[in-house]
Amino acid sequence: MRHEWLISDAYWHSRSNGVFPSHESVCVLNRTDKTARVFLTLYFEDREKLTDFSAEIPAERTKHIRIDKLKNERGETPPKDVPYAILAESDTDLAVQYTRLDTSQAEMALMTAFAYKVK
Repeated sequence: MRHEWLISDAYWHSRSNGVFPSHESVCVLNRTDKTARVFLTLYFEDREKLTDFSAEIPAERTKHIRIDKLKNERGETPPKDVPYAILAESDTDLAVQYTRLDTSQAEMALMTAFAYKVK
């Protein structure tokens, strides 16, 4: 069975205050007894989607998939300063959460939300 989660408001800011870099994470908890493989697809308002981003989450572990450190199979990275949405897919049932740290101003902002489970 394939499981899917949607994160409809993603945005990786290019500016940081210098101490803490602005970044996003797709935070995943794997409570099962097998390694989970997660595939990410990024959707945009004005360009083609980016595919083939993946990560492995060992059994009974958590992983924070940092968007600023993510590369797909072709070496592409998520763009900065562009709104997009994320589709996360796995054959393992997981808990998926999205977190954004925006340090573009002196007053940092942290936003987090659980991903919407589609199936």
